[in-house]
Amino acid sequence: MADSSTPLSVPAVHLRPEQLEHGSSLWHDAWHRLAKNKLAVFGGITLVILTIACVLGPLISTYSYEDQNLNLGASPPSLSHWLGTDTLGRDLLVRLLVGGRISIGVGLCATLVALTIGVVYGAVSGFFGGKTDALMMRIVDIMYALPFTIFVILLMVFFGRNIVLLFVAIGAVEWLTMARIVRGQIMSIKKMEFIEAAHSLGLGRRRIIFRHMIPNVLGPIIVYTTLTIPAVMLLEAFLSFLGLGVQPPLSSWGVLIKDGAEKMEEFWWLLVFPGSIFSLTLFSLNFLGDGLRDALDVRSSKD
Repeated sequence: MADSSTPLSVPAVHLRPEQLEHGSSLWHDAWHRLAKNKLAVFGGITLVILTIACVLGPLISTYSYEDQNLNLGASPPSLSHWLGTDTLGRDLLVRLLVGGRISIGVGLCATLVALTIGVVYGAVSGFFGGKTDALMMRIVDIMYALPFTIFVILLMVFFGRNIVLLFVAIGAVEWLTMARIVRGQIMSIKKMEFIEAAHSLGLGRRRIIFRHMIPNVLGPIIVYTTLTIPAVMLLEAFLSFLGLGVQPPLSSWGVLIKDGAEKMEEFWWLLVFPGSIFSLTLFSLNFLGDGLRDALDVRSSKD
């Protein structure tokens, strides 16, 4: 009979590397779910192709966006001009690609302005709470009550029509919803254990907000950012439609759609091609945004 005082030896278990189960991060799982969403993948690939075409296309084209050929005038699509020409004989494809630079640039830059203001404002409001939060949210409510489009138009009228101001003006009216979303997310996590631990370690408020709280709400921020870009592009198109956007000879998709709408009965290609590429871009952004929303939902089941 074995002595009870003698320690029992446990045989070592050797597992092969392929038998080990490796953990995965939230971002890895999100990427896996996103890759399985066909519409989101289609939207992402389409956006990449359109962006590359808009950046590189005008550089390799034999035509310039401002070259006029009045003798040619508005001509339908042909082998020399794939998408036709406008009423001044300018190649529509090149102008469409140059306009894509403006529209996509406005969408990205104005969204970046809205993202910066909204995230910081919402995070500060949600973190401090109380009277500070009440005051900051009342300011947001007041700005929500203002007619945003008229506000942007007034900025453009008083300070001039330039592309930089267009970025700032649109971004300055698109941050309010972002601020509310971030505030709600911050308030939902500020009582969690890791935030209490940060307080107990004596970390400063700014460090807690920017190093611990905002990184933990990046999921909703990324999703809403992808949905803000098409909203910004639509607002830019609307302003261009009113004649308050970019000025000739530059063009944006909004300007091209405006010009095409005025002559659609005679020259259908001037409206169909800009409208189609603009719609495709908006659909792709919305598909990607919906896919990111589903992929970053931590309540989704793991595959």
